This record gives sequence, structure tokens and C-alpha cells, in this order.
Amino acid sequence: MLLQEIAQMHTALKRRPVIDMARGVLMALWSCSADDAWEVLANVSQQSNTKRYDISEGVLATVRGEPMPLPLQPHLATASDRLHAH
Repeated sequence: MLLQEIAQMHTALKRRPVIDMARGVLMALWSCSADDAWEVLANVSQQSNTKRYDISEGVLATVRGEPMPLPLQPHLATASDRLHAH
């Protein structure tokens, strides 16, 4: 049990920088706060049944000129619309 918890913490520590970078990209692109960017990732995660890390990888891929994964595109568009409607 303890080894499993340690492994989960190790994975979380490795993935956190990717998520934080994606938050920064969203903040820059959408002129939103860090909390708003976190909420966007959380909402897209819930709506698409995709882990925040995988969404973050998709966001970062767009910075490298790669397309956003098709299944995430409508969810991010909806999140952007919601964010800017406030």
C-alpha cells in the first residue's frame, strides 16, 4: 500500500510541470487567471473523461504547431466560450 502511494506521488510530481505549463499557455492565450486556467482543465477533464495531464499534453502540442487532439477540440472551445462569457 505504501509503495503504491509513493509511486502515485512520483507520477504526480512528474506530471505537474506539464499541467502548469499548459495552464500558463491558457492564461496567455485567453487572458485568464491561474485559477481560471485550472478550472478550464478540470472542466474539460470532466466533460471529455480525459485526465488533466493528457489535456495539458494536447495544449502544449499546439504550441509546437501540432493539432489539438480531435476529441478535445469541442470541449476546449466550450470551456473558452464559458470563460469569456463571464
